Amino acid sequence: MRALEPADSEPLWRWYHDPEVGRWMDGSPPISLAQNMEKGANRPRNTFEQMVLGIETLDGGKLIGYVALGDTDFVHGEATLQSIAIGDRDHWNGGYATDALRVICRYAFEDMGLHRVMLWVVADNAAAVRAYTKVGFVEEGRRREAFRTKGRRHDFLMMGLLSTEFAAPGD
Repeated sequence: MRALEPADSEPLWRWYHDPEVGRWMDGSPPISLAQNMEKGANRPRNTFEQMVLGIETLDGGKLIGYVALGDTDFVHGEATLQSIAIGDRDHWNGGYATDALRVICRYAFEDMGLHRVMLWVVADNAAAVRAYTKVGFVEEGRRREAFRTKGRRHDFLMMGLLSTEFAAPGD
């Protein structure tokens, strides 16, 4: 994983406009590629409180997705995994999301010294729930019918992972 560069704006824009990639994302009004390029050029610097990182392949360093961790509360030792997406469909079902989750959680616990990472996920997003569960996240709550897409309502699951529960492969 790495910090995003302005040049990453074009693939991010493509992914946001791909209906399959964005199926379970909160929809925002569409913006033009030029607007997205400007947004990328003015992207705020990553901080411990808010960061967006690109997910790359190990062989060749191709950008295939992104992960965002934010709303960091150092007093209580927690942060929110705000989003993760493998936008390049050629790399779906290859374990990249699960690996990126392990890396960002290890960073949150070991480097940032956090105790808890939490997230919200659409309950019907089976692939995401499966990836989160593989890493050790557990369901902690549910917001009923809180997400709407294509005229249907879906529940949100709140999931959490404690530093004491996290074990990356090889630990």
